[in-house]
Amino acid sequence: MTARQRIIPVRREYNRWVANQTLEDYALRFTAKSARHFSSQRISQTAIGAISFLALEAIGGAITLSYGTTNAFYAIIVASVAMLAIGLPISRYAIRHGVDIDLLTRGAGFGYIGSTITSLIYASFTFMLFAIEASIMSGALELTLGIPLWIGYIISAVMVIPLVTHGVRLISKFQLMTQPFWIVLNILPFIFIALTDWGKFDLWRAFAGIRHASGPPGTVAGFDLVEFGAASAVILALMSQIGEQADFLRFLPPDPQRKWRHRLAVFLAGPGWVIIGAPKLLAGSFLVVLTFTSGVPLDRAADPAQMYLTAFG
Repeated sequence: MTARQRIIPVRREYNRWVANQTLEDYALRFTAKSARHFSSQRISQTAIGAISFLALEAIGGAITLSYGTTNAFYAIIVASVAMLAIGLPISRYAIRHGVDIDLLTRGAGFGYIGSTITSLIYASFTFMLFAIEASIMSGALELTLGIPLWIGYIISAVMVIPLVTHGVRLISKFQLMTQPFWIVLNILPFIFIALTDWGKFDLWRAFAGIRHASGPPGTVAGFDLVEFGAASAVILALMSQIGEQADFLRFLPPDPQRKWRHRLAVFLAGPGWVIIGAPKLLAGSFLVVLTFTSGVPLDRAADPAQMYLTAFG
């Protein structure tokens, strides 16, 4: 006779969590085919929404302040092309085999150590990006609502937990609901400035950085190879973003019926993140000049919250 098994409440709750497939994102392992049932359009829109972070504007603004518009512009273009080219094969194999970036590293022949190093790089990048974005959002909450910074940090850090614990299903729903507002609010100030004060764009092109004298509006700031290289190095640090994009790609269905839509989704959700990322970097480049020349102190000019406050003002 077998003894009756006693299941304590904690274990029963744990078993319930394990059985709940909405909480399963197959982290650090092969994505089951049963989980790859999302449409190509839904996954691509979700992956595109993952690059909505304002850190891109902050980076674009920082390199423009330091190295000028011309050097920042060419650095953004060259670095974006490089990240696009490197991301193509990663995206292709992520969707083909349903694995994320660390398993791709192991499968490419770099073994357990290579996979561990890749995970460390990706995790470090994610934590730093999360900290930067939380800092930006807490600054925005203080600027617009008067919420103290320390409370803003807690709000910005904690509010993301319910989203990630329920996996890609809830994340995709949240992205689809908020994406139209994000697109409109990003584009609206640039349309307004272009229609009412085109001279601001002439001022942006002439900006040579805080260490050099800028020419008159309408001219183009000079190019410097060393400063171009320094700006490129900053942007290329975003190379690790392809790891996050691969995390979304592995949920695409492996055998699509519409090939061209599927390939477009793979491109947009994977290396194509730079198609939106590069304009956001350029937007930060323009907005920091607009903010700085409007009288905002240098230490606050590269803050995205201050940038968009000036643009909407």
